[in-house]
Amino acid sequence: MLLMAGMACQAQNQIDKQGRRQGHWLKTDNQGAKVYEGTFVDGMETGTFTYYYPDGKVRIRNEYSVPGKICKHSVYDAEGNLLATGTFNQKNRDGLWTFFSKQGKVVKLTNYKMGVRHGQQVLFNSKGDTAEVSTWADNHRHGRWWKRIGLNGYITATYVHGGIEGRLVEFDDKGQLVREGHYVNGERHGQYRYYEEGKLVVDETWKAGLLRDRKVRLMVPEEMFVSVSDINYMLPRGKNKAVVYLASGTQVVDEEEPERLYAHVGDGRFTLANKEARIMVATDLIVGTTHDKEGREILSLDPKPDFEVYPDEDCLRMLHSLQLQQQTIDAGGEFDFE
Repeated sequence: MLLMAGMACQAQNQIDKQGRRQGHWLKTDNQGAKVYEGTFVDGMETGTFTYYYPDGKVRIRNEYSVPGKICKHSVYDAEGNLLATGTFNQKNRDGLWTFFSKQGKVVKLTNYKMGVRHGQQVLFNSKGDTAEVSTWADNHRHGRWWKRIGLNGYITATYVHGGIEGRLVEFDDKGQLVREGHYVNGERHGQYRYYEEGKLVVDETWKAGLLRDRKVRLMVPEEMFVSVSDINYMLPRGKNKAVVYLASGTQVVDEEEPERLYAHVGDGRFTLANKEARIMVATDLIVGTTHDKEGREILSLDPKPDFEVYPDEDCLRMLHSLQLQQQTIDAGGEFDFE
């Protein structure tokens, strides 16, 4: 029986005098499981070609409209779920492709042009709602881009050859502006602003992708904007206020939650010196450490504020790391940040 099966396989897997595969072919692996099955005409795939998992389930099905060149391609997972379908043109994805979840829902629609993304692409979330819409050209985003944020919020901008160009805006579920900014050649350039409840809270200035200034809103109680470079220290006053020490030597009380202010100033210039006390200090104003009368370690700050800062372990580790970096630089070496 095995001999007859082998002879039958040889009979169908024919090669003509020009070395071209002809007729029905069935390829198996060393264990006898089918790998693929289909028909060749003059060495080119014709009709339906099917590829299998080792257990015999269909893995890929190619249906050729132009022998050996153009086919409808469908791919399945090991459980038989359709994962993707589209057209191959000379082994390149071409035209509209549809991708599915294991539950059979469409998760992505993508247009291709001879192997590269070209045209509109649409992504869907688990509920079937549109999650993102973008336009592509030659495998780069090029054109309008829209992305859902939350339930009804969204962010939108225009891409040119893969980089954002012009204005970007984001709105929350209530339709209120969250942020807006300007881009040139894919980099932030000009004003970049953040809003809360529709009101401006952070106003940044960028130049060619580099942050030049960040101003944050303080309620003292009147609204005022202060550059983070003009802030030395911040510490809570109760749960809903923070004392802000300015470089000018003045102190103002921000009548909002300290955590909100800390989030607005960011961590680029500041260090949370003590997590429990929630004291923020400008890192470049830390001279080192010293001790109080009881021998407890405190930060040496310049200018010296009217309060003591007892650094926690995280702050001390950060200072130690900075000292090692500076020692390496002073010694003429390069510091390996990794």
